[in-house]
Amino acid sequence: MPNREGTPIWYELLTPDHDASKAFYDDVIGWNIGGKPDGAMDYRMIATSDGSMVGGVMKLSDEMTKGGARPTWLFYIGVDDVDATHAKILAAGGASLMAPFDIPEAGRAAFVTDPQGIPFYIMRGSSDQDSTAYDRMGMGKCNWNELATPDQAGANTFYADIFGWTYPDTMPMGEMGDYIFIAVGDQTIGATMQHQPNGPPPAWRFYFRAPDIEAAAEKVKIGGGTVHAGPMDVPGGDRIIIASDPHGTMFGVVGPGQ
Repeated sequence: MPNREGTPIWYELLTPDHDASKAFYDDVIGWNIGGKPDGAMDYRMIATSDGSMVGGVMKLSDEMTKGGARPTWLFYIGVDDVDATHAKILAAGGASLMAPFDIPEAGRAAFVTDPQGIPFYIMRGSSDQDSTAYDRMGMGKCNWNELATPDQAGANTFYADIFGWTYPDTMPMGEMGDYIFIAVGDQTIGATMQHQPNGPPPAWRFYFRAPDIEAAAEKVKIGGGTVHAGPMDVPGGDRIIIASDPHGTMFGVVGPGQ
């Protein structure tokens, strides 16, 4: 994938139950999560209503769970050279969870953490088409990537050094500290914030666009999830909720303001 280095190119849900996750997210976001493909690996694609791809859903195996894996959302950050970036991450204080590996017909990837222990993938996709999984206003796409970290300054330096991210603007949030926006080139992709002791564990959180935020909030509740915050207005005219699915996995939904 020829996206500029540092661009999020894929989103992945780890779940103990494919069918339950499909029913929940298809209803809340308006996705169409596919069925089980042929072959041994049960990896199901996430499509928007227009058929474009957002990411995939992977079932947590017993082996993964015994190794400490839990239901979560992850993302893949596009890089030009996976092996070189993997080595750079280790030298900068990150860790390797899965050394660089090839994904047949998809590309090359590695599973890593930043110095604060927050996991993500790096990937060089084999497609000659740009990924549109991140699209600031795309319906059903990820519209925002938000990092809550115990060391905001250290994390910002790490991601800038590894991916060339810049931080063009800051929004003060009082006692919560600063909300610092992330840019890849001239494209804003999200923000970082200081983790709050009474909040969810440090992690990347992803916000996906739905057509009606009030309806999405109700669907979360009806589907067995929890709305932790919102619906509420955010700068720029949108409204958001912060929620968890029936397996406790945190995510965000963004929709147009009223």
